[in-house]
Order: sequence, then C-alpha cells, then structure tokens
Amino acid sequence: MNAALQSKAVPALQLEGIQKLYGTVKALDNISFDLRKGEFLTMLGPSGSGKTTSLRVIAGFVQPTAGRLLIDGRDMTDVPPQKRNIGMMFQDYALFPHMTALENVGYPLETRGVKRAEREKRGMEMLEIVGLAHCAKRYPREMSGGQQQRVALARALVFKPDIVLLDEPMAALDKKLRGQMQIEIMHITRQVGATVVSVTHDQEEALVMSDRIAIFKDGRLEQIGTPQELYQQPRSEFVADFIGEANLLRGKVRHTDDSVVVEGDGWIASVPKTDPRAQAATTANACVVLRPEQIHLVEGGADGGNRGEGVIEDKIYLGVEYRLVVRMNDGAKINVRSRDLAAIAGVNAGDRIRMAWSASDIVIIGA
Repeated sequence: MNAALQSKAVPALQLEGIQKLYGTVKALDNISFDLRKGEFLTMLGPSGSGKTTSLRVIAGFVQPTAGRLLIDGRDMTDVPPQKRNIGMMFQDYALFPHMTALENVGYPLETRGVKRAEREKRGMEMLEIVGLAHCAKRYPREMSGGQQQRVALARALVFKPDIVLLDEPMAALDKKLRGQMQIEIMHITRQVGATVVSVTHDQEEALVMSDRIAIFKDGRLEQIGTPQELYQQPRSEFVADFIGEANLLRGKVRHTDDSVVVEGDGWIASVPKTDPRAQAATTANACVVLRPEQIHLVEGGADGGNRGEGVIEDKIYLGVEYRLVVRMNDGAKINVRSRDLAAIAGVNAGDRIRMAWSASDIVIIGA
C-alpha cells in the first residue's frame, strides 16, 4: 500500500484502553474506539456514565490514568490542550460579550498569529456558512440563542481543527429550537467536512445528528454503532432501553427442532435456530426486546410463535397514532404504538386484546 492510501486509512481519532481513576473509582474503564475523518460521533449516556470525562480526555483537560489517545495517528496523550488543534463548543457558548460576532469567530485565528485582514476574511466566510453574515457586527446580547450557538460553532470551526468537540450543544435551547439546530449543526459540520465528537444525554439528538453513537454506562462503553444498529440490534437490555422505546419481556427459554422459543405467561416469541439472534439464548432465561411500533392487534388469536395477550390499561391518542399501555398476564406492562387508527378505534381501556409480532422484529438478549 502506498503512502497516500495509508494516510487515508489513518483514523482521525483513536482511544486505546483509556482508563481514568479517581482514587478507587473508575470513571473510565478501558475505553477504546476509532473515529473516521468527517464522521459525527455522539457519546450518549446517563449522568455519571463517563461520556463527559471521555470528552475531557480527548480535549486534554483530563489526563488518563492508562491508555493512549491518537489524533491522525500521532500520540497526543501527554500533549497539552492548546497544542491539540481541537475546536470546542461549550454548553453556554462562552462568547466574549465585548466582541462582535465577527471578532468572536476570528479570536482563535488571532491567538494563532493570523493577521487582521486574513482573520476577518476567514471569519466572514465562516459566518456565511452558518448563515449569519448579516450579524457580523452584532454583539452576543443582540442575538438570539440559536444565533449565538451558530457563532460559537463558527468559532470552533474557523481554524480548521482536526477534531471538533461539542459539549451538550443544545442544552440552553428550548425544545422547538433544539430540533431546528440539530439539523443545522449536522448540515454545517458536514458541509465543512468536520470530524465531530458530541456529548449529550438526549437520545433523540443523538439519533438525528450522528453517523455513529457510543453508549456509555458506569464508565464503560456498552456499545458503539450506527443509530440503526443500536436500535435494531442492541446487545444489552441497557442499550435496548436507552435507545428509543423498548418493551423488555423476560421469559424462559426452550428449544424445539427448528426454533428457539422464549415465553412467559400469555406471550411467546421465537426465532428459527438458523437465525443469528438465536445464539443469544444460551441460558434458561432470556429477555425479548420488542419495539412498540412492531406490535399489531389481531382478531381471534395469532398462529405461530410470536403472539401475546393482555388487558388495555390506557389508550392515548397522539394525533397520527394511538399508544396503548397493555398489562400482560404476568403483570408486565408493554407499550403498543399503532397508526392503524381504525383497528385501535374499536378497543378501549379494560378490553382484553390479542397481539402479534414478526420473528424478524424481535431481539433476544441472554440473561
């Protein structure tokens, strides 16, 4: 392989066995992953899961206890933050109140010795990209929250950093504006070819913006993959429950000649033995992951090995769909979401219903 091809193959970012101890507490436990150039990765997890500590390790604000961090193939583990060529956008944007939008965007160039004419030129180019050229002379107090956010993003991108870090970038925005800015930030970073690592606790934000998502729990990396992989092929109950809405049905495992079956009181789920998902059912008990939109109501029962029944506890109209909360015979509650409004219209709270789902829709996780 020639040098040019080798260069293309080098990841933009590599974490190799990163650990961080605070006394006897493992804030990070053997974190390893690669990030491709131009990729948008979101680190997602509950408070205290390790995602923010990982971001601070990448930035250089936290020194790992063990492991290595490489940027473009160069070991940067011991390199101070100011020498890592990393752009960062903080939760509160951290704009200088006495500087205009253009001066804020140009500030990283000024600290790098770029002359005024050049930094104003590059600053205006970046404000054009984020759609704020008309705000160049405004001060932060004269701009909306969304405009301030785009100025902060322009500042993080203007010096063409190797990596851009976003720390809870939507935290200061209201729900409607968050939805708009998720799309805008995704488009802007892709337009300039930025390599991005973002931290959030908002799963919807992660699903919308990310090429891949890294799920953290208790300082460990539970799973990393595309949004589709994490939603459709979770490897643990935690990931299944954290990404999207999931019904977790726990039951006993039995094997037939051609199927692996998991069943509880009033429900049964099965996959062919040849299906890769059957490999998870190696113990006496297992968990079946079933998404609410994959369940449909049937009349007179359902044939085959994927069915259940229960009593409707709540029926909720959500405009384009209904949500049913169903109590199974064993006391477990599951959610059903259906856009078949005609089918749902005839059932109400207190009714016993029969349900079915496809073998291709379920995931089995070993106990």
